[in-house]
Amino acid sequence: MGPVITTVIRVRFGETDKMGIVYNANYLTWFEIGRTEFCRALSVPYTEWEEQGVFLPVVEAHIRYKSPLKYDERALIETRIMEVTSHSVSYSYRVKPEERSRLAAEGWTRHAFCGPEGRLLREPEPFYSWLKEQTRSSLEEVVLREH
Repeated sequence: MGPVITTVIRVRFGETDKMGIVYNANYLTWFEIGRTEFCRALSVPYTEWEEQGVFLPVVEAHIRYKSPLKYDERALIETRIMEVTSHSVSYSYRVKPEERSRLAAEGWTRHAFCGPEGRLLREPEPFYSWLKEQTRSSLEEVVLREH
């Protein structure tokens, strides 16, 4: 399955709605934080991808909401690579409150490999091999990173 990288966030007031719970669209932002920190924690930050002409636009996303998070709660975003194909990479996410055991949300995003002009790339190296290696890794490494 590969490593899981856990990023710690704290729910900010501006991320909540009138009912005091996290507004649903903010989970997509947190997924982005999770995958950015995933790549950074494993030594291949997104800036390196872009410098070499590989971009990862989101082409599909799914979220299932389970239990609300509230203002000032600390939450854990668990991120891992779910699948790598010749033209895309998919990440999975689990968002949990740090102080409670119930899952807040889970989901996934799929990203196409594209060049700077937006054209689809096939197996862009060295990133494609790195991603494939992450999915084969038997390590269940969990790295906590405060964001």
